[in-house]
Formats: sequence, structure tokens, C-alpha cells
Amino acid sequence: MKLWEKNVQVNKDIETFTVGRDREMDVFLAKHDVLGSMAHIIMLSDIGLISKAELPQLLNELRQIYKLAENGSFIIEDGIEDVHSQVELILTRKLGDIGKKIHSGRSRNDQVLVDLKLFARDEIQTVVSLVSKLIDTLLTQSERYKNVLMPGYTHLQIAMPSSFGLWFGAYAESLVDDLQLLLAAYKICNRNPLGSAAGYGSSFPLKRQETTDLLGFDSMNYNVVYAQMGRGKMEKTVSFALAGIAATISKLAFDACMFNSQNFGFIKLPDEYTTGSSIMPHKKNPDVFELTRAKCNKIQNLPAEITLIINNLPSGYFRDLQITKEIFIPSFDELNNCIVMAERMMSKVIVNEQILNDDKYAAIFSVEEVNKLVANGMPFRDAYKKVGLDIEAGNFVPDKNISHTHEGSIGNLCNQEIELLKQNIIDQFDFKKVESAIEKLLTQDF
Repeated sequence: MKLWEKNVQVNKDIETFTVGRDREMDVFLAKHDVLGSMAHIIMLSDIGLISKAELPQLLNELRQIYKLAENGSFIIEDGIEDVHSQVELILTRKLGDIGKKIHSGRSRNDQVLVDLKLFARDEIQTVVSLVSKLIDTLLTQSERYKNVLMPGYTHLQIAMPSSFGLWFGAYAESLVDDLQLLLAAYKICNRNPLGSAAGYGSSFPLKRQETTDLLGFDSMNYNVVYAQMGRGKMEKTVSFALAGIAATISKLAFDACMFNSQNFGFIKLPDEYTTGSSIMPHKKNPDVFELTRAKCNKIQNLPAEITLIINNLPSGYFRDLQITKEIFIPSFDELNNCIVMAERMMSKVIVNEQILNDDKYAAIFSVEEVNKLVANGMPFRDAYKKVGLDIEAGNFVPDKNISHTHEGSIGNLCNQEIELLKQNIIDQFDFKKVESAIEKLLTQDF
């Protein structure tokens, strides 16, 4: 029987349609549902709705359920609608009527709100760790190859000298900016909706600040109607940040595929990181980067998908919101796998250090020659015309000894500054505060 059923059982087809993939997705939320329940019953004990003798029994059983969820043994049984019902059922089987008390002062609406926020908060921490490692790898490669020149392009035409130091470092700094956006999303995510119940609060004297502190949130969603309106909004906000990371990695993957091709020959992927052809024995395909590009482009569509689900909903809860789980929850694993693959590939990539020995790249040094003439007193437009005419006449002889010294240029990559910026952003997530709160919730007596 469902939590909400009375004397009439719902039609089986209706049940199948409305539950959908919810039970499958809810397994990912199990440990977070337990944490939310633990904080809630501690607060209920403080306001007298659960006795001091009942609280330790409930906490002990909830901690056992948490362990099941942690080791992958938690299941939602056939006929049980969702994770909230399963947790309450386990408690009732073990403790009898005491287990029925944990739902006082809340709804499945604010339960799933807090579950999703705790889930997203954990997953964001994993994303930050993986992105940080990828940034470090890119900066290491930037320093390693900082003196290796390569052609820069505009309009896919050779343009000016670049370097592998710049190329690797550019993607590192792009990911740092992506972390900045993820930090903003995290701050929106890390606010407590628990106690908003069905979206209109409760007549019980709930202590919402207490559950906020117990769960390590930065603050609560103060207005209970807004807390409910946050369903979907949080997912969309976080998905925009995930899409930003995906966009950077997708562009990196495109570059790598192109630069690895024989027409460019700028980089080479290790043979064990490529795949072959069933008919062409010479092929060594960059399938990992191609799939990474496709998966990251798919993730960039995530905000649009969520927007189309929630876009025309008024305030209050609607079942439409359930569908966001199906696209939001799996997106973290998909992105994380792409980040891991990108980091491995970038750490092993082999750089061609002789690219500019090919005469077809000689013209990229034309701006250097223009700048030398200008530095010696010739007006820029005259210098530009002279070098252009020399190129057309076949008289241009490039000087490949270049000197760029300004911040962020070939000779002054500012990689240390990029690393410091990254660390400053990561510190602002303050994951230790959350870890400390959860550790206390799982281990201490209340």
C-alpha cells in the first residue's frame, strides 16, 4: 500500500505510468534521504514529537540503512513507490509504530527537495575534484611544452605563432572559469528546503535552522513557497554549470581530434588510447575524444531539457518535476567519465615539436616582422603593406625567434596565477564544513 492510499487501490497501468523510472532514480538518493530523515527526527525530538527514548532507536536504524545505501545493498522493493516509502517501511518493520513518526511535519515534496540538493551537493564535490585534476594536468603540460611553437588559427587559416604552452593553458583557464560558475550553482544548491512540507509550511513548531545546521547547509530557503519553487530551478542552475564544463571539454576534444589527424600532425595519441578499423589496418582512431565530444554536447542540452519540463509551471508542486530526475541524476556520471578520459588523454598526449619546420607555416611570422618595423619607427600601416607585398612577391623570410612578454602571452603564460585562481575558487566551496556536519550526524549521540 502507498503512503497516501486509503480504501481504493490505484489502477495498475496508472501506477506504472506515474511511477515511471522514479524507483530506479531514487536508489541514487537513498543515503541522502536517510540523512534528511536523521536531521528531521533530531529536530522533532527537540520539539517533543519524538521522545528522547525513541530518538536513539530511530537514529541507529537509519544509520544501518545508510550503510546499505553506501555499499550498494539498498533496494526499493516491488510495490513500494519510492525511496521515502522504503525507508519508512524498514523502520516500521524494525521498530513498529515508532517508525511511523518520522514523517511528521514534512511531505514527500520537501523530502525529495532535500534529497536532490544533498545528492547534487555530493556530486558537485566529485566534479570539482576531477576538474581540478584535469586543470593540474593541463598546466603541467603547458609548462612542459611552453617553448614548443605551433600555428595559431583564425577562420581555420594559419594566423600567428601560438604554442603548446598557450594551448594547454587556455583550456586550464577555461575550466577555472567553469568552476566559478559551478560555485555559484553550488551556493544556490546548498540551501535547506526541509520543513517547507508540501510548499506551505506546517502548524508544528519546526526548527528549520536546526536541520539547516545539522545537514551542513549554508542557509535555508526561507520562504516555504519559494523552497518548493526551487524544485527544477536547482537542477536547471546546476545543469548550466555542468554544461559549461562540458562545452570546454567538447572543444578540447575537437582540437585533439583535428590536431591528431595526419593533415595536421600536431599531436599523437598513444596507440593504446586509440581504436582500429575492421577493414583498414592502418587506422588508429581517436574514438575516446569523439565520444567525449558527443557526450559533452549531449550534456550541453541538459539545461534546455529541464527548462522545457519546468518552463510553464506555476508555483506549487506538479508531477512534471519527477521527470527531471531521469535526466539530471545520470548526467553527473556521464560528465565525470568524460573528465576522467580527458585527463588521461591529455597526460599521455605526444607533442610534435617540429611543426614549424614546414615552410607552409612561414607566413604566421608576418606580424612579428610588421611589429619589428613599427618598433624601428615605421608607421604600422606602411609596415603592414611592405610585409604583405614581400609575401606576395615571395621575398618574405621569417624570423622564427619571437619574444612575447606581456601577461598571458607565449613567453609569460601566467600559469601560476591560473593555479592560484583555481585554488581560491575551490576553497570557497568549503566542502570541509559539509563533511564535518555529515560526520557528526552519522556518528554522534543526540
